[in-house]
Amino acid sequence: MSTDRLVKSWSEVRTGLINEASQIPEDQFGFRATPETRTVAELLQHIVQVQKMIVGEACREDTNLMRQSFADHIQEYAPDVAAVTVKNGLLELLRSSLEPAEATIRGFCDGLQQAMRRFDGKEITKFDFLNFGISHEMYHRGQLTVYERLLGVEPALTQYFNKRIAAVAAPTD
Repeated sequence: MSTDRLVKSWSEVRTGLINEASQIPEDQFGFRATPETRTVAELLQHIVQVQKMIVGEACREDTNLMRQSFADHIQEYAPDVAAVTVKNGLLELLRSSLEPAEATIRGFCDGLQQAMRRFDGKEITKFDFLNFGISHEMYHRGQLTVYERLLGVEPALTQYFNKRIAAVAAPTD
């Protein structure tokens, strides 16, 4: 996968995530599926925090995930994200945080094949670590669709496919 494809994939995943989050009523952003899970707002904050940390750490010359705790990494790369708690603010954060990430990734493009160590000590390329960021976001997008179902909201992707299926099945004149 090229850097262009990586950036495009992340943008597509983020668009889908925003579409799902947009459907949840603002008064439900405090919804928590179980006492042990994040609220809708906390889940969206987490996604942006991790995106900023992954991009920031992967696109530096001296990448070292072991140099500080996960919480300290989040504090370094995304200190203000937790302060954003309302729907419109979180949606704007999701929209706006990917553009500087793309610029950072493109600016470090030549270094993305360098090896780094994950939090578990295993070695991967920086490119693969960024790709993990996309997978992480998709994982949480799926979690968000479960929240939607629990709230009685039909997920945006389901609506899209239902419309496409209905359009194909509709008789033509």
